[in-house]
Amino acid sequence: MSLETVVEDIRDEARARAEDIREEGEERAGEIVAEAEEEAERIVEERERAVDREIEREREQTLSAAKLEAKQQRLEARRDVLADVREGTEAAIADLEGERREELTRVLLDAAAPEFADDESVAVHGRADDEALLTDVLDDYEGWSFAGERNCLGGVVVESEESRVRVNNTFDSVLEAVWEDNLKELSDRLFDDE
Repeated sequence: MSLETVVEDIRDEARARAEDIREEGEERAGEIVAEAEEEAERIVEERERAVDREIEREREQTLSAAKLEAKQQRLEARRDVLADVREGTEAAIADLEGERREELTRVLLDAAAPEFADDESVAVHGRADDEALLTDVLDDYEGWSFAGERNCLGGVVVESEESRVRVNNTFDSVLEAVWEDNLKELSDRLFDDE
């Protein structure tokens, strides 16, 4: 074998080795590119899912906030309607006249009377506009007298120093008790569509 043949064999071997290294490099570069593309695709998909989750979360928050605001507005409207009904009821009670007012006043006085059975003098307070009515009705109750006005819709506040008892039988107190006891039923009747 000549030197040229040996050199040529070494060159061929070097070329073959260089080609193998180049092919391995290209193969490895292809693997790296494929891995990078897969990683990039995975990152894009992950980010898209994160964005979708964020959009869904914000949508749910917005929807929840809107529902809460609507509920608050409904409750506010209900409170306003109930306040109007209460004001109308108070006005109707304040406007009671004649026999109906006298009858209700007597019922409230009779309900208070057992608390003052042994008392010699009983003071009765009522609405200023009811002074004449109360003075007339109190003629039927021995030792009972009109003692001054009370800011109320009507009815009576009865008290005695002997027993140190005070009974609040005003239309206001009766309305308050009835209102509290029947508020749910009233609300259900007014707002039965929900």
